[in-house]
Amino acid sequence: MKNNSLVVKIGVAVVCLVVVGGSFFIGTYVGQSHASTDSSYNIQNKDLGKADNIDFSNFWKVWNVLDDKYVATHGVGTSTLALVSSTSSDQKRVYGAIKGMTEALGDPYTVFFPPEESKAFQDEIAGNFEGVGMELGIKEDVLTVVSPLKNTPAFRAGILSGDKILKIDKTITAGISIDQSIKLIRGKKGTDVAFTIQRKDGEPFEVKVTRDTIEVPTIETIKRADGVFVIKLYSFTGQSSDLFRNALREFVLSNSKKLLIDLRGNPGGYLDAAVDMASWFLPSGKPVVRESFGEGKQEVVSSSRGYDIFNDSLKFVILIDGGSASASEILAGALHEYGKAKLVGTKSFGKGSVQELIQITPDTSLKVTIARWLTPKGFSISDNGITPDYVVNLTPDDIKNKKDPQMDKAIEVLNQ
Repeated sequence: MKNNSLVVKIGVAVVCLVVVGGSFFIGTYVGQSHASTDSSYNIQNKDLGKADNIDFSNFWKVWNVLDDKYVATHGVGTSTLALVSSTSSDQKRVYGAIKGMTEALGDPYTVFFPPEESKAFQDEIAGNFEGVGMELGIKEDVLTVVSPLKNTPAFRAGILSGDKILKIDKTITAGISIDQSIKLIRGKKGTDVAFTIQRKDGEPFEVKVTRDTIEVPTIETIKRADGVFVIKLYSFTGQSSDLFRNALREFVLSNSKKLLIDLRGNPGGYLDAAVDMASWFLPSGKPVVRESFGEGKQEVVSSSRGYDIFNDSLKFVILIDGGSASASEILAGALHEYGKAKLVGTKSFGKGSVQELIQITPDTSLKVTIARWLTPKGFSISDNGITPDYVVNLTPDDIKNKKDPQMDKAIEVLNQ
């Protein structure tokens, strides 16, 4: 994009993999961009980083006062006063300053990763990690569950899309960043973490979840007795395109003319996977998503191969809900706007920002928001989410009684 390195687009609605992680896929470009390759940066070179019309004198004044005055209040004996001067503590202050700079933007998805967190994030993108298995986002300034992943500790504990997390253990989450929440939630397999949750307008309640190794599910297929072929897509991974192609082959061989793609609780994943999937239903060159970089600059991502193999005889419904985010919203939004599919369920999450993962040093990285995703017709996914043609709620009582009115409505639409 803005560099000459190879960049792989990911539709991560990111945070979840760390809670699992923190928030599964945010719309991230993962590449080998390098802002610096020198991890032994000398803090004494205070001319580095100066920019026109920016006064760094306050920063360096505070730095020097800390060097001269600060005394540690823990970890030292009563007869010893340890002034901050070590190389390791200097480096920690640099990391802290960078984190403060990113947090000042007020964007929960722009995050600086020091060495340990950078490695954890890379592990999460790879698809296996230890945590509770849910995607998080910030909605209306509240830490919110985008979706629990199927068969994970969070899923089994009964956590639902849209749940507001008021506390993590004893820590109140008001004003907390996604990055900070990830640190609180992450932990060793077999250990517990407690969440204080508010569901809609109900009273807050506590849920304890035991951390485990998380494996991200991808896809399931089934041909129902009524002839409807269902593809349940859990995430958009690097293997999703191939798995989706195999699922469509199953659909064709089933001789069914009724296709249902279930994107409920799907927090997103690789953008390229979403574009490739949309391409099975669109002519070549059709815009699948627009990327708005601000100041009127846009780039269009079009159908990659333009298969468009299904004719008008296909009956097609996509299920979405508040846990459908990022790449899910791109796929559903595009196929809906081109009139290829009807949408059933509830409004999607509204995660339409694009991040680029830039390697700052060999062991640190920066995830920075660089664009917003728009539907082919130019509607902001972040601002609006995707509203279905048929709004059908799924209540806790429905789940308890193993009822699925959303699926029932989708089947009804397919049979019309």
